[in-house]
Amino acid sequence: MPTPVDARPIRSDAVVVGAGFAGLHALHELRRRGLDVIVLEAGDGVGGTWYWNRYPGARCDVVSIDYSYTFSDDLYREWTWTERYAQQDEIEQYLNWVTDRLDLRRDIRFGARVVSAVWDATAAEWTLTTEHGDRFAAPFFVAATGCLSVPHYPTFDGFADFAGDVHHTALWPADGVDIVGRRVAVIGTGSSGIQLIPEVARLAAELVVFQRTPNFSLPAGQTGNDPDLVRRRKHHLAAWREAAWHNSAGFDFAPAQLSLATMAPDEIIAELDRRWARGGFAEIVLAVDAVFTDPDANALLCDFFRRKVRETVHDPATADLLCAHDHPIGSKRVCADTNYFETYNRDNVTLVSTRATPIDHFDAAGCVLRDGRRFDLDVVLLATGFDAMTGALRRMGVVGRDGQRLEDAWADGPRTYLGLQVAGFPNLFTITGPQSPSVLNNMVLGIEHHVRWIADCIEYVRSNRLVAVEPTRAAQADWNEETRAAAEETLFAKAESWYSGANIPGKPRVFMVYVGGFDKYVAYCDGVAADGYRGFRFADAPAHT
Repeated sequence: MPTPVDARPIRSDAVVVGAGFAGLHALHELRRRGLDVIVLEAGDGVGGTWYWNRYPGARCDVVSIDYSYTFSDDLYREWTWTERYAQQDEIEQYLNWVTDRLDLRRDIRFGARVVSAVWDATAAEWTLTTEHGDRFAAPFFVAATGCLSVPHYPTFDGFADFAGDVHHTALWPADGVDIVGRRVAVIGTGSSGIQLIPEVARLAAELVVFQRTPNFSLPAGQTGNDPDLVRRRKHHLAAWREAAWHNSAGFDFAPAQLSLATMAPDEIIAELDRRWARGGFAEIVLAVDAVFTDPDANALLCDFFRRKVRETVHDPATADLLCAHDHPIGSKRVCADTNYFETYNRDNVTLVSTRATPIDHFDAAGCVLRDGRRFDLDVVLLATGFDAMTGALRRMGVVGRDGQRLEDAWADGPRTYLGLQVAGFPNLFTITGPQSPSVLNNMVLGIEHHVRWIADCIEYVRSNRLVAVEPTRAAQADWNEETRAAAEETLFAKAESWYSGANIPGKPRVFMVYVGGFDKYVAYCDGVAADGYRGFRFADAPAHT
């Protein structure tokens, strides 16, 4: 039975919101340091992204031996992944195993979606309220809400009148969706759509894919994990971890080996052809030197990808629609697929470009395009992405000092210091928040860095008998400029992507990811801490100016 709204809040030293990779590690680390911690999780199980995104074909596009916690040698060595790229169900199993292995479940409240988080300056604490009216109070509030956790729903005239089934990939029913022998539409060809579409095509009687923007995608090269590779990684874990911490993307991979400065274009293409069958982002995209900064190198790789599409897709007109032209490769997330482009050779699959011919409206039986074509449908699957980076934080009803709402503070785009804190919101920490490297680096290692940094900062506040910490507005403004300048030095700024909020109508266009290098970022954050938390101000202590 829900706790009455006027009941006294449950108190702890810290409240963590979210029980995915970030929230679970935050719980473990803060508890290890002696704090009483409560985790609030909207779902009925752990996993975060990997709890909600259960659609057919869902898997991580980072190799599994890199997509694992490294903070514990024992934890890393005790688990063995079965495939090169782990599927959703195995990642969910892994996170449940970690939860039980570290005895975390007893401090997690499931079915606890936060709808309000308010800072009380007098008490120097946050009070968080769930949709059921339960209240939790703590001095420290750690948002582990994920970068891709609020689904984006498109709007179509008459969509509410459609009588068939509608599902979003990010809220896939646990018991699945019946698509066998049915007429199915998939709307969206980003990462989720590219994984989903081949699986649907195998089962549906008819599949219509509605694509607004084609994406670059490469073969995942999915295989079982190489036992010798796994054995070497576990044996040399410390060396790998050290190399990854000092890598620009948080991985231990070889520097780019293919350079226009030393090789002819034909030589580079020939080597890429050899690598294509193995697949993988590092082996293909990151193999080309300066691919994110040099337009010529990027154009060479774009042409290579488009050639591969045309070699794979039999119908030239369909192949042309599937070739990305509107952005440099890598400036949007490069997808990893299994037989995605081959799917368009099937007789039961139709591709529709909604940029060329938009959807006019839906009715009870299906949809009609503006050119008059009609598609009768039984199921519509939305692979339309997320209100990324800021969506969950802005929707949580966060109110900071002097009644300032986070959604108002970010009305013109997110402003943070290091992606870790926001001026005016004391003791609120964001794990992989906007303006940190987050989604463009090794996500798990980035989470581990943030959790360590946040735990150290909380320990500093508590051990020095301080009340609260937040960044100065000057430091925040400087970091905002640093994030913007880093993006402008690359080709990332040339794309309309969810990295800048371009996928959400009306969302401010601000590049939200720090792309100056994971190693540089880690060194900068750690230097700030070593310098007495330069750029932060503490209650009951002289403010830094």
